[in-house]
Amino acid sequence: MSVTQSLYRHAKEHIPGGTQLLSKRPEQFAPDQWPAYFSKAQGCELWDLDGNHYYDMTTNGIGACLLGYADPDVNKAVMDRIRNGSMSTLNSPEEVKLADKLCEIHPWASQVRFARTGGEICAVAVRIARATIGRDMVAICGYHGWSDWYISANLGENDALDGQLLPGLKPAGVPKALRNSAVTFHYNNKEEFDQIIRLYGDRLACVIMEPVRNSMPEEGFLEYIRDGIHKAGGLLIFDEITIGWRLTFGGSHRMLGITPDMAVFAKALGNGHPIAAVIGTKSAMHGAEDSFISSTYWTEGVGPTAALATIKKMEETRVWEHAEKIGSMLKDIWSRLIQKHNIPAKVSGFPCLVHIAYTKYPKELKTLYTVLMLKEGFLGNDSLYPTLAHTPEIMKLYENAIDHVFEQMSQILKTDDIDNVLSAIGGPVRHSGFQRLIP
Repeated sequence: MSVTQSLYRHAKEHIPGGTQLLSKRPEQFAPDQWPAYFSKAQGCELWDLDGNHYYDMTTNGIGACLLGYADPDVNKAVMDRIRNGSMSTLNSPEEVKLADKLCEIHPWASQVRFARTGGEICAVAVRIARATIGRDMVAICGYHGWSDWYISANLGENDALDGQLLPGLKPAGVPKALRNSAVTFHYNNKEEFDQIIRLYGDRLACVIMEPVRNSMPEEGFLEYIRDGIHKAGGLLIFDEITIGWRLTFGGSHRMLGITPDMAVFAKALGNGHPIAAVIGTKSAMHGAEDSFISSTYWTEGVGPTAALATIKKMEETRVWEHAEKIGSMLKDIWSRLIQKHNIPAKVSGFPCLVHIAYTKYPKELKTLYTVLMLKEGFLGNDSLYPTLAHTPEIMKLYENAIDHVFEQMSQILKTDDIDNVLSAIGGPVRHSGFQRLIP
């Protein structure tokens, strides 16, 4: 057994679930075959513990590294901060500079609080909203992390309904007393939102939602949500953690022309270094003055230093335009080769978050694609989050690999026998992830 696979087997003996993040579990890709660990990450290239080299054509750090792994300019800024100390009894001045920069980019916002992860900052934003408005209930449309306030949406009217609203996210360990403190509605569904307003409008502190993910909202939808929650006396929070800086500089709401009361950022904000921010209007954020929201490592200096360097380089390179270019190339490649090899699949999503979905044997073909791509030297699955490190030359290499892999898949599918697909995988099929409220 390889060093990489052996370490993951060992890890599962001591780390519940095997990893710290569901989206990084090898079982989400190709059990017993996906390399769980890296020894080096540079640009969009990775090396596992056995020295195998791969181009990363997946989420590139689950969306955290929009500039590519180990960006030299971000690294330099971080190393300078580390050499001068990244933690002390006093505060890091970079957090003030970062707050100023975020408010400069978003003139509608005047106040900022920081954390270090996306789940944390969503919890902070919801806490602030509850403190500001003086109400408890939250309406949700999107994915916002692991915290009790969010997963409590899956505490149904009785335990048999666990998982009804956010399939795949179990509420085990979430206090049953939080039942009905969070309610959900699906993207572009005004009727579901209206029902929430009718039932709980005078109890709602806020709506927290992803403004977009894979496609533009129906005309007037976001305005409808904003106006509805404002009429009910609550706040609108946009979760820009995933779409964030990759659709356009500063967040998708700037492109959409919809101003929220608060917005949260993480992931790409630090290009692989932990930093998260909630920005908001003074009136929306005043609850932060009254609520106890405090943590030692929110005051270290690496996170805000990395964010300042990342924002500077994102703006200079106009990385969102590069992501659109690379993602558009892959949409074209996948679409052409799907037709050429008669693969049962369709391509969707913004170029900066391009996806492929198999319309037949979806889990099995997704796993098979991943397994065959590993043999070609690529980490490949059903999506690509393009980075500044993805070049047209690398995309050409990937195109050649896709052509070869689709040819193999086409031959395997000729008999229309699922057993042939399973045999070609040579191991277990990937596990299912959770379903989203926003497509």
